Amino acid sequence: MEIYTIGFTQKNAEAFFTLLRDAGIRRLIDVRRHNSSQLAGFTKRDDLRYFLRELCRAEYHHEPRLAPTAELMEDYRHNKITWPEYEERFRRLLEERDLTTFVARHLFAVPTVLLCREPTAAHCHRRLVAEYLQRLWGDVVIRHL
Repeated sequence: MEIYTIGFTQKNAEAFFTLLRDAGIRRLIDVRRHNSSQLAGFTKRDDLRYFLRELCRAEYHHEPRLAPTAELMEDYRHNKITWPEYEERFRRLLEERDLTTFVARHLFAVPTVLLCREPTAAHCHRRLVAEYLQRLWGDVVIRHL
């Protein structure tokens, strides 16, 4: 099984949707806490749902339980914790939330991508979610778009 990840910043709409289409993505799981901000541009919830359907024949799902808490994000953004501390706290949060109760393996039966805002996966929670699912299910290959 493959799980893809993508961030939308530093990409224009053409580059973003071309990456998704070329990877054969059929489902996008939005792991942002807030998905309707003006700052989201072409990835604003309703616009993204439309573009995915029309340009990629893909469906849209929003799963805010895969997002960090506001407190965790604030601590990291204001340098109260380091990236390794953020990773540790976010992994604990995923354990506490027990993903198995709301993220079913069958959601990934088609090419599926986890979406967040960060341009790369290096310092983004979408990578941590994908890695958590990889540890949970074992046979997961992660591909960052």
